Amino acid sequence: MVGDLGTVHAPRSLWKDIHPEPPGPGQKPGTATVVPGLPEVPDLSMRSVNALRVVRADITAATAADDGTGRLVDPRAVQRLALCTQAVDGGPDCPVRPPVLSDVTGNGRDELITALDIDGRVSELRVYTVQDDGKIARILSRRGVLEGVEVAADHLAVREPTSNPNKTSVSDYVWDPDAGIMNLSELTLDECPGTRAGSAPCPATSTG
Repeated sequence: MVGDLGTVHAPRSLWKDIHPEPPGPGQKPGTATVVPGLPEVPDLSMRSVNALRVVRADITAATAADDGTGRLVDPRAVQRLALCTQAVDGGPDCPVRPPVLSDVTGNGRDELITALDIDGRVSELRVYTVQDDGKIARILSRRGVLEGVEVAADHLAVREPTSNPNKTSVSDYVWDPDAGIMNLSELTLDECPGTRAGSAPCPATSTG
């Protein structure tokens, strides 16, 4: 005998009459953002580029365009960058992560992957490329809790904690040649590395 499966209810839409405003000019997806104030790269190679200088120029421009709203960049980003010295690596207190060079666009040239750590938890992930005209452009901007970042030849996977201590969110970004940016191609949930072995779950998700 089949048990009572209960009553099936249709989904109920909440706040049907409330819709978000369209994105502003600086928030529209689908296009790369040329970083202003940087010289063109004649050899089209990120290996000859000062990564910290790129991040500084990008964060400064994004902060000016953001006007303090926090939509384009964390309002604390410029203050955090002030901890960096004029040394190539920014010095021991610089919150910009060591740059990683990897070809994620498939054009045979390395892109620059780095992140600015804001408060020990939240980070601003950035990926830059050198366009054919020599200009440096940001092709991915992502603010989040970077539990893990994995790079392969054709994609970038970003792992972030969830409210479930046994699950981690995985956002997979793939180069979109038509749009000229890294686009989100897949969003999945995965078990935390220690879950299967019965060890410690994902790091705590509390922000307090």
